[in-house]
Amino acid sequence: MEMEPLGMGSEVIEFDMMGLGDIEHAVEDDNLLDDSSAAIVANAANSCDSQLIVSSGSQIYSPVGDTNLEPCEGMEFESEEAAKAFYNSYARRVGFSTRVSMSRRSRRDGAIIQRSFVCAKEGFRVDKDKPRPHGRVKRPRAETRVGCKAMVVVKIQDSGRWVVSAFVKEHNHELVPPDKVHCLRSHRHVSGAAKSLIDTLQGAGIGPSGIMSALIKEYGGIKNVGFTERDCRNYMRSSRQRTLGGDPQILLDYLRSKQAENPSFFYAVQGDEDQCMSNIFWADPKARTNYTYFGDTVTFDTTYRSNRYRLPFAPFTGVNNHGQPVLFGCALLINESEASFIWLFQTWLEAMAGRLPVSITTDHDRLIRLAVTQVFPKTRHRFCKWHIFKECQEKLSHSLSEHPAFEAEFHKCINLTESIEEFESCWLAMTDRYNLGQHEWLQAIYADRRQWVPVFLRDTFFAEMSITQRSDSMNSYFDGYVNASTTLQLFVKQYEKALESRHEKEVKADYDTINTAPALKTPSPMEKQSAELYTRKLFMKFQEELVETLTYLATKIEDKEATPTYHVAKFGENHKAYLVNFNVHEMKVYCSCQMFEFSGLLCRHILTVFRVTNVLTLPSRYVLKRWTRNARSGVILEDCGNGLFNSTRESPAVRYNNLRHEALKYVDEGVKSPEIYNVAMSALEEAGNKVAFVKKNCLKASSENKCEKELHLLQGHQTSISFGDQWGLDQPISMKHC
Repeated sequence: MEMEPLGMGSEVIEFDMMGLGDIEHAVEDDNLLDDSSAAIVANAANSCDSQLIVSSGSQIYSPVGDTNLEPCEGMEFESEEAAKAFYNSYARRVGFSTRVSMSRRSRRDGAIIQRSFVCAKEGFRVDKDKPRPHGRVKRPRAETRVGCKAMVVVKIQDSGRWVVSAFVKEHNHELVPPDKVHCLRSHRHVSGAAKSLIDTLQGAGIGPSGIMSALIKEYGGIKNVGFTERDCRNYMRSSRQRTLGGDPQILLDYLRSKQAENPSFFYAVQGDEDQCMSNIFWADPKARTNYTYFGDTVTFDTTYRSNRYRLPFAPFTGVNNHGQPVLFGCALLINESEASFIWLFQTWLEAMAGRLPVSITTDHDRLIRLAVTQVFPKTRHRFCKWHIFKECQEKLSHSLSEHPAFEAEFHKCINLTESIEEFESCWLAMTDRYNLGQHEWLQAIYADRRQWVPVFLRDTFFAEMSITQRSDSMNSYFDGYVNASTTLQLFVKQYEKALESRHEKEVKADYDTINTAPALKTPSPMEKQSAELYTRKLFMKFQEELVETLTYLATKIEDKEATPTYHVAKFGENHKAYLVNFNVHEMKVYCSCQMFEFSGLLCRHILTVFRVTNVLTLPSRYVLKRWTRNARSGVILEDCGNGLFNSTRESPAVRYNNLRHEALKYVDEGVKSPEIYNVAMSALEEAGNKVAFVKKNCLKASSENKCEKELHLLQGHQTSISFGDQWGLDQPISMKHC
């Protein structure tokens, strides 16, 4: 990028600004030395007293007489690039980094006639990082400019060659030793051979750290590799686009065919659909239907950023009534700007009939946070704690190696603190103990603590059973089907296989819940009731909480008439107690651990109070429908006349789901005995005949009213529909009129 030219006789002076700011921050691969610059040949004479010509070639040439050749006035080069490469080669030997500073153009034809190559520490940083009105600096970085005067100036001659017109050798700072010179920006170069090796290892599913270890071993040391792990990461990131190539058209063709098969299949392309590198979103009918039942909490999974996946692929997922991951839609992200995330979230919300989730979990990312704030203003936004733990290993690698106990203490501070006060005290003590109070990354995540530390989030539903253990639903929906070697062409096939596999697991969980009775561990009527209400997996979790009540004691400490308070603690652990408020008349209860608010299941502390107050069965308000066997029963509608799911007649996806659910009832009952099997088969055959009859007559009918009338006569009665609340958090209620 060049500034506006300044007049100077018949010439124009320009300043090349590409090096302004901190030169050691992350850069894309094309900002490093390219192959042509790195391959400049230096054909030199034995001394600076005679004329010297440095020209281009295919290999680097070392002078026979003087291997420590340095620039001097009068030196000639065949091209500007040759001069730049020579000075950079000299800089590598001496121990500093270079950049282009100033150029001068001819006013006659605009051609560059003079170039200045300077030490990267030349000048001082432009004061562009001033605190903003709200007092924060956008990206505060360490100062690297110290006003160094070292430089070389080259001018073009009438012959077309470039000659050194000025050379300043002295630096005002320490030079970098040979074993660290590879860290300097102008000397970092990912060679063609290194790129090939990176591609091979990335295709085998190896991450940046593993690849760098292999490169160091291959080249005999980090200084011989010629670039840093950050450069490796940048190259791997940019390779995603090279891998995709023209493949997005394959995905678009697939999405068009799916929509042609079923109009309820939703897909959208950001911008022009003919632009192959645009962002793409899609959601099949099952994903959209799943959202009506389990869309209370959503995870936007950007696992691909960790380079586990080569594809920039991000699914929206949730948790079904078995605690399994369930799909709400998918995106292919080529562009990751704030505008792109806003477009994606708005498009996803449109596909989900505009129904906002209660909570959403994403990576710890500034652009994603800005987009979530704009599109989901009333949704509780959480950063993935496990993503932050992974960042911790990278950002605090030095501290972790020096203090092996730090990581365990860090996890304990996050996961095991029971109150906000306890967390704050623990964090302060930990950062002081390890002298990390001023660590930039720790300060940043502490500022965001309300969006990822569990103690701040327990009052919101996230459908997780444990705070300390990672839920299966948090793992990528496509684990085992998409990896670092998956191309987009293969992905289309693997996507279908993943859907089939997840569906089979869901069917198996349904079957186990219906056809196998769990073993009861107590004579409690509440345990028997919950075994009949919950799915198998959720019952096992509830049973665990119920059995634990046998080791807990509840003591009334405030005997208020309406809402007494109980002190609940495990036998022998009175120092670790919880407070439970219980309104017996309204059957409303609250525990300080907030497990019900966070996971949707009652905790052992509340169940202990129920035990001592002779509450023998679960109050209906504390049985979330989304965790029950009947989570998918009924048609969940809220705003009649609005959205995809406002009519069973208009939504094939909802019709399919309802028919499947009703038909499975006959299957489940029909396998119990030969007599029931015969009755079920007879009923299905009769239904099949009626469907065939109506289908035949509907094709001949001139209007939809005639078809509906015949269907009504066959049914002999009107269909009754029950409605739940938006996310099925309450039991179904009677017909809700629009």
